[in-house]
Amino acid sequence: MDRLLAMEMFVRVVETGSFSKAAREFNTTQPTVTKQVAATEARLKVRLLNRNTRGVSLTESGALYYEKCKSIVRETEEAENVVRRRESQAQGLLRVGTSVAFGRRVVVPLALEYMARNPQVQVDLSFEDRYVDLIAQGIDVAVRMGKLADSSLGARFLGMNPWVMVAAPGYLKKHGTPKRAQDLSGHVALIYSSVVGDDVWRMHTPKGEPVTVPVTGRLRSNNLSAVLAAAREGLGIALMPRYVASDSLAAGKVVEVLPGHALPEQEIHAVFPSPKLVPGKVSSFVAFLQGRFGEGWWAR
Repeated sequence: MDRLLAMEMFVRVVETGSFSKAAREFNTTQPTVTKQVAATEARLKVRLLNRNTRGVSLTESGALYYEKCKSIVRETEEAENVVRRRESQAQGLLRVGTSVAFGRRVVVPLALEYMARNPQVQVDLSFEDRYVDLIAQGIDVAVRMGKLADSSLGARFLGMNPWVMVAAPGYLKKHGTPKRAQDLSGHVALIYSSVVGDDVWRMHTPKGEPVTVPVTGRLRSNNLSAVLAAAREGLGIALMPRYVASDSLAAGKVVEVLPGHALPEQEIHAVFPSPKLVPGKVSSFVAFLQGRFGEGWWAR
């Protein structure tokens, strides 16, 4: 048995005046507590307690030891309480990781709102389109797209990230508006190259039938802002997350193509290093994010 627990038992024996009462508090047996105090006396080579049929009393050395033990136990409890309070509250440095486009357009405004609500939290935002090892990079929580691989990470589902097909009105006036998915093969595609199978667009028809369309185009980019800029300039048809195109759609700079067709969606998750003993700042931020990705979130 560790020395601190032995001190805690000794203190409670003194304060309750009984080995059996102290044993009940520690959910153990009276002989166990008796043996522990006896082992402490043997280690110190001094008698700490006088025992008789009426109970226990402190020896002179025992009184000195009791005062020191009581102080140590109190300081230990306070140290644990400080840590518990800190970890249960939203405070300290919160390191947040996310992808570049989603981070700049979506996570930054949310993080700023969260900071305004939680003045004791400092936020360190990190933007990476590549996969990041949360533990190695010291990330407290990451916002990720797509299905999660089985792992030891903690995770909370936040919502869905829908995609949309867009083109500038001028492009469609010049080249015609696709009526069917198959019509896309005769159009110029603006290809976002950071997704698997980027030059094959998949969707479902209004009747729910799956369609796969190979596409080609003059522009490929791993940057969604570049793809959107090309679409606004009338250089072709683009497939991208709806949140990227939302403002341009609202302004009429681009319009939706094949609006009756269902395009892929991505799951959005908050991911953190472990599902156990989650720090208060992480729990607080994840709770803040939950409910922010409901229907039509990209337009808010």
